[in-house]
Amino acid sequence: MTSSPVFFIVLWMTGALTSFSASAVAVRLLSRTFSAFEMLAFRAGFALVLLLGLALVQPKLRAQLIPKKLSLHVVRNVVHFAGTYGWTVAVTILPLAMVFALEFTAPLWTAILAVLFLGERMTLGRVVAVVSGFIGVMIILRPGLEGLRLEGLIVLAAALAFAITAVITKHLTATQTTFTILVWMNLIQGPLNFMGAGEAFWLKLEPNHIIPLIALGVGGLASHFCLTNAYRYGDATVVMPLDFLRVPLIAIVGWQFFGESLDPLLLLGSLFIIGGILFNLRAESRRAAA
Repeated sequence: MTSSPVFFIVLWMTGALTSFSASAVAVRLLSRTFSAFEMLAFRAGFALVLLLGLALVQPKLRAQLIPKKLSLHVVRNVVHFAGTYGWTVAVTILPLAMVFALEFTAPLWTAILAVLFLGERMTLGRVVAVVSGFIGVMIILRPGLEGLRLEGLIVLAAALAFAITAVITKHLTATQTTFTILVWMNLIQGPLNFMGAGEAFWLKLEPNHIIPLIALGVGGLASHFCLTNAYRYGDATVVMPLDFLRVPLIAIVGWQFFGESLDPLLLLGSLFIIGGILFNLRAESRRAAA
């Protein structure tokens, strides 16, 4: 049973969801002192120190520092940089549940792009997972005029950027290791973040920033490590709908850590999200067994 690709997709996505939530909490805490560029610069710096340190002691990893299709890495990371910056800014000014809800138009964009550019099949289970997940998010968010504010449009643009990133990442996993993808992600995005950061911004560091910075660094690296590995075991149209679970999860995190209110419709929306995901995972398990 544990050899099923579905098992590994769920396993890696559980790690990704946990890591993304930890990053969101860290961003909210650090935003009182640091700008979005500065927080992302810290995250990239942490990742590069760790990854290049591993390459120094592991000869096999040093061989993976040379990428294939460098142009695709550049496109992926410039697009992802723009999306991450928009998401980080939104987290500092909007309720966490709203940010995640608007962001979760990304699986819809991903499904369309994956069919067009990766040749993936849209089975009934995948359609149910995407559509029910989107309905669940809309129930939780109840979008109206408020959702059309500039801040909301920033998140929608970030969602499209994440969808493009997901499709390119899935394509790269066919020929690149996760280590290579992560190294070049931070090599390209790191300098972009440092360019936007304030002069000598690290001098603003205080002892109470240490734990959130560690959470941001570990969470940021672990989330992309887990997400990239999930793409190795399944199509983008299978992996991305699992990300819908971040909406109810982050609503609980916002309530627990920042006193944000829990809407009764959160339960109803969550049932739609979870129901669609379980339906698709069962269909994918049967397809893999067949």
